[in-house]
Amino acid sequence: MTAFLFNLLLAIAWVSLTGSASLHNLVFGFLLGAVAIIIIREPFGGRGYIRRVCLVLSLAALFLKELSLSAWRVTLTVLSPDMKLKPGIFAFPLTVTSDFEITLLANLITLTPGTLSVDVSRDRRTLYVHALDCSDPETARRDIANGFERKIMEAFR
Repeated sequence: MTAFLFNLLLAIAWVSLTGSASLHNLVFGFLLGAVAIIIIREPFGGRGYIRRVCLVLSLAALFLKELSLSAWRVTLTVLSPDMKLKPGIFAFPLTVTSDFEITLLANLITLTPGTLSVDVSRDRRTLYVHALDCSDPETARRDIANGFERKIMEAFR
């Protein structure tokens, strides 16, 4: 995680130096930072860093996919004349354990249209999620576990 943040700081420094905050300039700065980290491998581990960046990008791609699919489903639901909804709250048993992982999972769920993270149990083993359509909570649990939660554990452990 430290190498990723260091690389992000290098990318931001690049954007600051060039004075252009465009997406392609930020990506270029990130790539320059990755090359710098590969060159100085000792404190950051070199190849492990590139693998971790790929896993984080995979998580981001999954989020964008889920964001698009959920937005489409919510749009179709709202525009349908009969809107057969069964909203509800379901308990999601957490496999992630650190505060960072739980917070990231809760935020990814909340940012996905149609779902909202409501609360985390005191023992940090259960996340309560409100769903616009909670007709099949077991499928929703399985989708979260096999999607966001699995990718978070791959990227940050």
